[in-house]
Amino acid sequence: MDDNKVAADEARRAAQHASVKSQIEGNVNAEIKGQARIATGGDQERVEQVAGELRGRAIDETVAMEHAVARSRGAARTSQFVDFGFYIIYALLTIRLVLALIAARSSSGFVQFINGITYPLYIPFRGIVPSPTAEGGFTLALPIIIAIAVYMLVHVGVNGLLRLAAHRKTTI
Repeated sequence: MDDNKVAADEARRAAQHASVKSQIEGNVNAEIKGQARIATGGDQERVEQVAGELRGRAIDETVAMEHAVARSRGAARTSQFVDFGFYIIYALLTIRLVLALIAARSSSGFVQFINGITYPLYIPFRGIVPSPTAEGGFTLALPIIIAIAVYMLVHVGVNGLLRLAAHRKTTI
């Protein structure tokens, strides 16, 4: 029986020891949590410094983004004016082409007006290739078609440059 008493006594002491140990661990953990919530003066200064740096970076990024948006808006507005100018060129050259195709009288006021306006646009392409003529005076003015194609390529190139200027890559 003494052995049973000793074993029971040991079991009771081990249980008491585990209870006291867990109670002490709980108290220590609660104390650590409490101290962690209370920032010291040095910690508070460091927190404010880091917060200030983050705030400054956020402001700098916002300002940079606003500049990029403004630059994109300016390029988009310029692109609209460029598009409008090229559309006028396309329309005038197309009218000249149609008038040549239908053999419009060159003595007509409208034909002279269109030829006068489009002359500076057409002259660099005049004589590049011969213009085939059909019976009745109908002419396929290939230089006008070439001029329209070249102006389209220039239009695409100018818009591409504007897009590059508007969407500059930034380093991260």
